[in-house]
Amino acid sequence: MYKYPQQIIAVLIYPAYYRCTLSVTSMIVEPIEIIKNINDRGIRWIDLQFTDLVGYLRHATISSKLLTVESIESGLGKLDGSSIKGFTGIEKSDLILKPVLDTFNVIPWENGIGRIICGIYIDGLRFLKDPRYVAERLDSYLMDQGIRLFISAELEFFIFDRVNVSIDTWAQHFEIHSSEAPWNGSAFVNRYKDGYYSIYPKDRFHELRIEIGETLVKYFDIGVEVLHHEVAAASQHEINFRGGAAVVTGDAMQTVKFVVKSLAFRKGLIATFMPKPIYGDNGNGMHVHVSLWRNDTNLFYDPSDSYANLSQYARYFIGGLIEHARALSAIVSPTVNSYKRLVPGYEAPVYLVWSKANRSAAIRIPAYNKNGNSTRIEYRPPDPSANPYLAFTAVILAGLDGIKRKIEPGDPVDENVYNLSKYRRRELGIKELPRSLDEALDELESDNEWLKPIVPKELIESYIEVKREEARRVTMYPTPIELHYYLDT
Repeated sequence: MYKYPQQIIAVLIYPAYYRCTLSVTSMIVEPIEIIKNINDRGIRWIDLQFTDLVGYLRHATISSKLLTVESIESGLGKLDGSSIKGFTGIEKSDLILKPVLDTFNVIPWENGIGRIICGIYIDGLRFLKDPRYVAERLDSYLMDQGIRLFISAELEFFIFDRVNVSIDTWAQHFEIHSSEAPWNGSAFVNRYKDGYYSIYPKDRFHELRIEIGETLVKYFDIGVEVLHHEVAAASQHEINFRGGAAVVTGDAMQTVKFVVKSLAFRKGLIATFMPKPIYGDNGNGMHVHVSLWRNDTNLFYDPSDSYANLSQYARYFIGGLIEHARALSAIVSPTVNSYKRLVPGYEAPVYLVWSKANRSAAIRIPAYNKNGNSTRIEYRPPDPSANPYLAFTAVILAGLDGIKRKIEPGDPVDENVYNLSKYRRRELGIKELPRSLDEALDELESDNEWLKPIVPKELIESYIEVKREEARRVTMYPTPIELHYYLDT
């Protein structure tokens, strides 16, 4: 049975809502039902999966014989929190994994293995630095306000034939091999920035994309809607699937990445969600689509608005995104590599403006159709290296702060912002996203009060500390392009 009848209502009322429908809440699954299901299917091992602070999916595998009603309720897996960056110190490091039973799925490419996503606990209480718990808190907060969230994301990734990486104190070297890329030298390859919607034989992994989609639908209950080749030449792809509340879509995002990487690797390929692996071509984005609902009313929709059928409520939400975008960048574009994607000319946003159907704007109002069910905001800066639970939560909290403070977003900009002169951008008061991870972290340190109603202070501080160290380590290494430019100095 469904925990909340609104979930059934959503299925009936919003079938036309593009990419952001269904799965508002979780289903109640009794422990005895899960145990019977696992025994009936002959599942011998269970992967207990959880997400760390920076967004990596981790797991421990236990025998299914350990599953009892008592063990499920008390916790199944012990976790050393001091071994996970940003979690705990060694003086208080014992954490417990408790399964979220309605996330159980069979892993189809394994023999007799299932998976369950887990929440993290300490001393019988939820662990405050568990990223999934942050998204759970956001969903509960919105429900208490009588608001239902629909959030989804377009997820982009590359599939490479082979990647060789060598990192030493005296040499750094990498090679990317792609049978679709123009440097491959064979017939039927994609040209730079010309891979969008390409077909076989230029699109060499169409069958693998279909296998990924079928696996997600059949075994993981994820409503895949669209699969296609993306713009970049070297086998870039996009997958779109139905979303829902923050936790539901966060779980789906982690599952999609898990399935894509696993199925590609089993075929001797490398799938990566790295934001910018290749110079001179498009990088991987994670455009986030959002709308907020009260009962059957889309709060972002106003049929009397002549520009984009957008309500004042939605405009304030956009105002909050623009106000906090520079700090938000540390969470939604969280790697050193992210800022090599956020440059003009590659459909990645740099300037903090909003517009209708303008892909040079950081915030876009899609104009595929104009009915109230599909009206939504698309936030374009995020990339798939982000922790989805934290990224989705932060995007919503930035918008909600704009609503609370009635922050006006200014006039929309319908021109190609990249073509505007520096003088014109200054005249319009257009702000830019940070140019590095360190700059973004500086912004987050000074602008994070809007996160604190939901995101614990301890998590924010640990996240900044972990990311500072990551940025320090990565930027210490000389790169080949630096040798090219500076060897003769």
